Amino acid sequence: MTAGTTIRTVHDVAGLAAVADHFSDVWQTPRTAPPYPAEVLHSLVHAGGAVHAVYTGGRLAGAAVAVLGPEHSTYSLVAAAERGLGPALKLAQRDWARALGARTMRWTFDPLVGRNARFNLVKLGAVGTEYLVDFYGPMTDGVNDGDESDRLTVTWDLAAAGRSSEAEPHGPVLRSAPDGGPLVRRAGRHVWCRVPDDVVTLRATDPALALRWRHAVREVFQEAFLEGFRATGMSRDGWYTLTGTEATA
Repeated sequence: MTAGTTIRTVHDVAGLAAVADHFSDVWQTPRTAPPYPAEVLHSLVHAGGAVHAVYTGGRLAGAAVAVLGPEHSTYSLVAAAERGLGPALKLAQRDWARALGARTMRWTFDPLVGRNARFNLVKLGAVGTEYLVDFYGPMTDGVNDGDESDRLTVTWDLAAAGRSSEAEPHGPVLRSAPDGGPLVRRAGRHVWCRVPDDVVTLRATDPALALRWRHAVREVFQEAFLEGFRATGMSRDGWYTLTGTEATA
């Protein structure tokens, strides 16, 4: 982190209200209808969960919420931070979870958002373990409105390091993407699946095309996961790496 940046757990009513406002701003909802109201955050903290907040120059610049799970696990409900602060926020969650004896942390994210996939799968070293179709049902916030809320569950081994390299997409193109380019390649123990460059902008400018991408990627993931593949990487140019066992080759 840069000088003047700090991270702490939040317990007080005023601090939790500021976190609720932050989430409203990120998800473009009225502050009177935040995705996570302050009273809900307060209840989660009281129940043993944790709200971590990152501050820059005394200004709230990001927050994350996690709760305890079964069998030495934790679950991160939500996280959002300004560029460059996400890693420190997740590491603070990791330290909190490990201090409680947890070994893993899980959370979900939109699989079409490539930058989040790269952060989760490459920088942190988490693994995509479950594909959830329209997980939340219709959403009316300013980011997800008009789309179906598919989510990819990732599982993070809290002792794991990030990935320094991954196999480059190769092998025959098996399917075309909605933009006419390649969507799927496969070779040996790997399947590669491409996502759009910026699905958030695409949703706003061409929601029908964004939905075609959603359905195309959903089909690839569902088929691959049924075969035993898991999401293990994301390239800078938008290609997921799905890795199978020897039996799937």
